[in-house]
Amino acid sequence: MKIANEQLTKRMEVIKEDITKLSVDAIVNAANSSLLGGGGVDGAIHRAGGKAILEECIQIRNRQGGCPTGEAVITWGGNLPAKYVIHTVGPVWHGGKSGEPDKLRNCYRNSLQLAVDHGVKTIAFSNISTGVYHFPKDLAAKIAIDEVGNFLSQDNYIEKVFFVCFDEENYRLYLNNPLFN
Repeated sequence: MKIANEQLTKRMEVIKEDITKLSVDAIVNAANSSLLGGGGVDGAIHRAGGKAILEECIQIRNRQGGCPTGEAVITWGGNLPAKYVIHTVGPVWHGGKSGEPDKLRNCYRNSLQLAVDHGVKTIAFSNISTGVYHFPKDLAAKIAIDEVGNFLSQDNYIEKVFFVCFDEENYRLYLNNPLFN
């Protein structure tokens, strides 16, 4: 098991950065279901990426009516260094009684599958649902690392996954996961 963990941790990295400045194939946006931008990381990605991202999101919305919780859609990166933005809608925390952990797992799984489908080799995840959606940060970090680890253990296409933490609390929670110790 230790060898498998070492191989996984070589493909996963925790960083404290501004996700809009990363030169990776895709960044994952913690979007809202309207796909029209918002606050936090969603607003920052839309501002930095420019109107091309919003225009594509509007096309997706017109085609399918937004993006349901746990699902993901992909757009070009616009003015971002990343080629793509994968928009996923995380769950709003309601005490864990509305299937929130499973919905968050789906965010990671669906984002990674969409990445593979589009030839993405490097991908960076924001801390999905831990801001205004109030998902407990410790549980969100565990779910993120577990789901990404499970996916990578079954799929060798993606070479590197970055967990991009904006705040010190998330950064410490990710680094303290047993996979990284």
